[in-house]
Amino acid sequence: MKKQIIECVPNFSEGRNPEIIKQITDAIESVAEITLLDVDPGAATNRTVVTFVGEPEAVMEAAFRGVKKAAEFIDMRGHHGAHPRMGATDVLPLVPVSNITLEECAELARKLGKRIADELEIPVYAYEAAAFRPERKNLAVCRKGEYEGLPERLGDTDKGPDFGNRPFDEKVARTGATACGARDFLIAVNFNLNTTSTRRANAIAFDVREKGRPMREGGSLTGKIIKDENGNTVMQPGTLKGTKAIGWFIDEYGIAQVSMNITDCRVTPLHKAFDEVSRAAAARGLRVTGTEIVGLVPKSTLLEAGRHYLTLQQRSLGIPEEEIIRMAILSMGLDQLKPFNPEEKVVEYMIEAAGPRVKRLIDLTCKEFADTTASEAPAPGGGSISAYMGALAAALGTMVANLSAHKRGWDDRWEEFSNMAVDGQQHLSGLLHAVDEDTAAFNRIMDALGMPKSSPEEKEARAAALEAATLYAAEVPLSTARKALAMFPLLMQVAREGNPASASDAGVGALAACAAVRGAALNVRINAAGLADKAKAAELAAEAAELDAESRRLEAEVLEIVNANIDRQ
Repeated sequence: MKKQIIECVPNFSEGRNPEIIKQITDAIESVAEITLLDVDPGAATNRTVVTFVGEPEAVMEAAFRGVKKAAEFIDMRGHHGAHPRMGATDVLPLVPVSNITLEECAELARKLGKRIADELEIPVYAYEAAAFRPERKNLAVCRKGEYEGLPERLGDTDKGPDFGNRPFDEKVARTGATACGARDFLIAVNFNLNTTSTRRANAIAFDVREKGRPMREGGSLTGKIIKDENGNTVMQPGTLKGTKAIGWFIDEYGIAQVSMNITDCRVTPLHKAFDEVSRAAAARGLRVTGTEIVGLVPKSTLLEAGRHYLTLQQRSLGIPEEEIIRMAILSMGLDQLKPFNPEEKVVEYMIEAAGPRVKRLIDLTCKEFADTTASEAPAPGGGSISAYMGALAAALGTMVANLSAHKRGWDDRWEEFSNMAVDGQQHLSGLLHAVDEDTAAFNRIMDALGMPKSSPEEKEARAAALEAATLYAAEVPLSTARKALAMFPLLMQVAREGNPASASDAGVGALAACAAVRGAALNVRINAAGLADKAKAAELAAEAAELDAESRRLEAEVLEIVNANIDRQ
């Protein structure tokens, strides 16, 4: 069964005392099964955003210990900061990461909230997906009046918390209340402005946030606020759905910011928010000078942004992931206030870095890969080399597409070649994966050969494992051959339509692709020969032979086009 992984992003009302922050994070990390990904303190907000991941029960325990430690060290009676807050642990959201639903996280959040109220005597509001009442899906409703409003709310049957509702007392005065809930991934972001005016920053925030601003008589900023028949303020919605925003001044940087929570990045992706805040700022004579991401961000957010700005520039999207992310950083000024390192800010990179490090062949330098192959070790061998040849073919085809997309005078064809390059990147990714997969397949055979064979039962288990490993070792290079053969349409296309100056590159790509297919076919044959199931072995070898023959035909076709292009030079 696949592991369920959730993320927890508690916000603690302490951003200035590193010793207290360390006490809290140490308590969280005392649960060995969780991985602490990020600790992001803010002096101006007097708030620290902590991010950690793990399986549900471990995350629940770590969250509880963090809340308990925060209650011991943070006294809300003296707390002040720029960010809204109502407790030592202000919010405690659970976020589904893999193999778990938002609804399941909501049930876990309610369970956690009840435990916090019962054992720590901290009042808890259930919010977002864990809310018991529709209006409490909105955090602002739960936090209305902030910490200072708790005496009036606590003990009230309508306004009080969902767990631990009692009159305001000395213990609550110290800890405040906590909002515990479940939500999809939230992006917390601050847009830097070239002003020190909080009023102007707030005006921009009201322009764009979903809630908008109160409507006033005559449409003026000073007119009387319009009320409906029930006495409620009538709001003029902002331009960005799924967002909450306010304006504030940050002493640390000496600038005003529009501080925004993007609660639904499918409706409002980060780059859309940046562009819209920039538009609203320009309409008020201001400029967005950069962006500050608080906590972590999903990789897809930066990739979408990078592709968005590349498209605006009519640049090819078929470039490595790292370059796309770099475009996002440059375009939104993510490194204006401090360096932005994707390895430390992207959720997927942080989770990968926190896991066990396995040295992959594709992580080696060219020389290290060649030296490892040349050693006396039996792997990597011909299968991995064939996969790498295929990857080089994909890289060359992608390169020709990118050079064609940027060729002077071909501006109207940039998207056509960009699509080819994106296709090439997908082929490249699959073939690079095959490099290590082939070596892993060989290692499975070695593991099976190492199994005990003292008893009939052990011999039977060993034979079954060896047959399965051998079949896998034949199927992996067959998959490599298919992937390498699938490169030929792209190579044919760039050879025929791409930049003529790169004709030889397309030709070398065809040679490499053919070598990849034929080399992988040899590995299919030699591994299939070891199968006890001879019918299956014959089936695999037959397909490998067909792929081999087809690769030779396609190689000749591409080379004919390439040679004609070279002759015309």
